[in-house]
Amino acid sequence: MSVDLATVKRVAHLARIAVSEDEANRMVGELNGILGFVEQLSEVNVDGVEAMTSVTPMAMKKRTDEVTDGSKAADIVANAPITDHNFFLVPKVVE
Repeated sequence: MSVDLATVKRVAHLARIAVSEDEANRMVGELNGILGFVEQLSEVNVDGVEAMTSVTPMAMKKRTDEVTDGSKAADIVANAPITDHNFFLVPKVVE
């Protein structure tokens, strides 16, 4: 896959980035170089290679997955103008 000038301008437009003609021409070469490198990476045989989360082997810290109410219901509704048993009360709107 290669990138042309029209593609660079379209991506810049979608990203809302102002790109001059000179910058767009320079980016064509840079983006094609990046895509070429990515294509080279796809040629590497990674069969049997375990996925890594770090360069050094370590166990990830995990907390127990417990469902709670957060014990903060009163704090959450403290600034509400009207509440009832830790629920927000809002005026009824009928149109």
